[in-house]
Amino acid sequence: MLDAPTPVHDDLIDHLVRTTPLQRGEAVRVVLDVLSYFDETAAEFVRRRHRELQAKGLANPEIFERIEAELPHRAVAPPELSLRQLRRIVYG
Repeated sequence: MLDAPTPVHDDLIDHLVRTTPLQRGEAVRVVLDVLSYFDETAAEFVRRRHRELQAKGLANPEIFERIEAELPHRAVAPPELSLRQLRRIVYG
């Protein structure tokens, strides 16, 4: 989980406070929860969903089919990229 929102997220927190009934502390918590949710890697998502679906009594064949269908629609954390890889993305 992330420790604290960065100044980049202050604008989002301010927006939530202005546009919702959330207090600043609540807005910070919401932003941290959402960032944590989207920070999950593909492998972490697969393991978590497998545990959740297994706990519901589903068998592995059905679990893996469901995860396969869900994964393309899931935002997952990108891999860490080096500065060289970032430059290659931009300049080829």
